[in-house]
Order: sequence, then C-alpha cells, then structure tokens
Amino acid sequence: MKRFFVLPLIAAGFLLNAQTIGNSPYAAFGIGDVKYDNTTDISSMGGISTAYIWDFNNNFNFSNPAANKNLELTTLKIEASNQNNFFKSNYNNMSATKHSSYLSNLTIAFPISNKVKFGLGYQPYSSKEYTILTKEVLDSGNSQMSLYHGEGTLSTVQAAMSYQITPEFAMGLRSNFFFGNLYDINELTTSDAELINGYETKNKVKSFNFTLGTAYQKKFQTDRKLTLGATYTFGNTGQMETRYVNSTYFYTPGKIKNNESIIEEKFSEDKNLIPMEFSFGAGYGRDAKWFVGTQVDYKNGETIQFLGKPFVNENSYKISAGGWYLPNYNNFRNYFSRVTYRYGAYYEKGNLAINGTNINQFAITGGMTLPFENRSASRMSGIDLGLELGKRGTLDNNLIRQNFVNLKIGINFADKWFNKRLYD
Repeated sequence: MKRFFVLPLIAAGFLLNAQTIGNSPYAAFGIGDVKYDNTTDISSMGGISTAYIWDFNNNFNFSNPAANKNLELTTLKIEASNQNNFFKSNYNNMSATKHSSYLSNLTIAFPISNKVKFGLGYQPYSSKEYTILTKEVLDSGNSQMSLYHGEGTLSTVQAAMSYQITPEFAMGLRSNFFFGNLYDINELTTSDAELINGYETKNKVKSFNFTLGTAYQKKFQTDRKLTLGATYTFGNTGQMETRYVNSTYFYTPGKIKNNESIIEEKFSEDKNLIPMEFSFGAGYGRDAKWFVGTQVDYKNGETIQFLGKPFVNENSYKISAGGWYLPNYNNFRNYFSRVTYRYGAYYEKGNLAINGTNINQFAITGGMTLPFENRSASRMSGIDLGLELGKRGTLDNNLIRQNFVNLKIGINFADKWFNKRLYD
C-alpha cells in the first residue's frame, strides 16, 4: 500500500448530475476530497462566514443560518469552480498537472417576513476519482500488478432558516441532506496467474444532520459594528450502507467479470458518516465600508471502510481570517468605487495522517463583487469572482505536495420577486 500514496495518477472530468470532481490523490481516502466551502464571496475571504453578516440586502449566508438579518430581496445564485492542481513527489522525481471544472453552488433565498429568512441550496460535498496502476518484479521473476481505482460524489441539499429574536441577536437552523455513492477497488494479479484478486468497497449514502447557528451584532454610534457568531453541526439520521467483497475472477471483453468466487463478504451500516463540527467567529467593521473577521473551525474525526479495513480520519481544525472593502457604493461616476474587494487566508490541520505525517493545507484568497447595474446597492445584483492560491501536503516521507490555483465565479440575481404590487 505504501507505493499507492506516491503515484498521483488522477483522472478528473465534468458532468452535472454525477460530476467527478476529485483532483487530489488524497481524495482516495475516507469520503473523498471535501469540496463544500460555501459561496464564492465567502471563500474569497478565507472562508470566514460564522460572524459574517453582509451589510446589504441581497445575500444569504448558508454557513451560519442565523447571520441573515439584512436579507430583504429574493436572491438566486449560480456558481462554478475551476481547479488547477500541480503535484510533485520525491519518489522517482514524479510530477503531474490536473484540472477540473464543475457546478459548485446553486441557491435561492428570500425573506418570509422582517424577522424570518429562508434559503434552499445545492452543493457537491465531496468527490473521489483516481486510477493508479503499479507493477513490480518479484523474486521469482514474475511480474505483480496492482490496480487501484475509485470514483463517486457526495452531494448535499440544504434548507436554512433564520429568526431575528432582537435587533442584535438571531438564531438559525439548517438541515443538511447528503446523498451519493462511493466506490473503491484494489485488483491484484501476477503474470503467471489465471485469476484476479479484487478487494471492492461500495458505499451508498443517504444521511441527514443539522446545523444550529447564532449571530450577535452590536452597532455603535460611529457606524462601527462588532459581530460574533457560532455554529454547531450535530445529529446523524439515515445511514451509509457499506458492502465489501473479496473475490477472485477474470474479465471477458467488455470488462465483464466471469467465474467469480467470493472469498469474503461483509455488509455494514453506519450513521456517523458526517462528523460533529463547531465554529466560532468574530468580526469588526464600518457600515457599508469595510469589515475584517476571523474564525476557528473544529471537526471530529470519522471512520469509514476502505478496501475492507476501517480507515480513520483524525480530528481537524481550521483557522481563517479575511474581510472586504467597498470604496463608495454611492459613487456612480466611478464604477470601481462600487466594487467590493475581498481578501483572506487560512491554515487547516487536515484530518489525514499518512505514514505518520499530517496532510495540512494553507492558502491565500482574494476576489471581488462586480455590480451589474448603475443603481443603489439596495438592489445590487452582480458577479462574484474568487481566487485561491495554496498548498496541501508535503514532500516528506515520499508523499505528495499539491500546489493549487482555484478560480470561482458566481452570478447573484437579486430583486423583490415575490412582493405583492400595491396600487393607489
């Protein structure tokens, strides 16, 4: 298995319904490469979202469902991501470059009343797509070949609601439905063998959990504001069904298995697929001018079956900082004065540890929101652009260093779609 960790032969593609978006070799483990990172504007600020209440009325925060006091318009967001990964390993001085593009976010949100706001959204949660072939010569002179292959995507559909208890304090609840299939197989054979030995794992996921959020914002007479927020993800209903088969067989044309003989077969169910998560954030800013914030995220580890054996993801944490700056949203003579500029950075102690080495991640982020119309910010539809430059993993212990450049684009349509017209 050790050689498996140092061969970054990853295949990626693009489909809408069953899109394969895993680019990293580390996506092979557990539930794959987690892609869920909220919207383009939030990821452009290093991922700060827990204490992020947008000053204007055209944005819904799904990450913290309580942080939506200012939403007054119906908003529709469509977003896509382009990932560019550059892999390098000291093992045989190997390197590779991989790319993928995919639909990353689709949401609609609207106010139900002055105090109640609602949003519904779809995002891919995680993905894996890899094919790795190794070959070595045994002492007997025969060749031994191993094929590792995995594929699948988990997606999430979310429904979120916030309630403004007082002008300063709000609570929110988000339900998260996860669904999809994950597949891994290791096939082993030698040049003098008639059969292939296959270790196959299939995971079918249908699971619910919930995220509870709180948000507090204190405004001062100097147009300054202090924002605090916290979220907690808890509970797992539904299940992940895992089927593991160890068998021998051979292939006929068309990749059809023949003469399959099952050596071992296991079937299990697990409700603890998506672990407990906690987040706390704080921010400070000036109304309609600038904002800076920071947050800490913590996630429990989880265990998933991988090729017939339990694979443990460790506890992880992430530290983020970022913010935005808007020069002058009422300056209609200069378009770029009404552009919102975003910046941020984060460090993540990852949940993977391979060969005794943690797989951590660091990135700097930036972006901007370009308004569509030469109108007031109270109806500010626009385009969100985001850029993420970072590194994951290490060259130590023959592992893989992954440098990445991720681009995101989103379109936000905002207007008073569902309000009744009044006539004199």
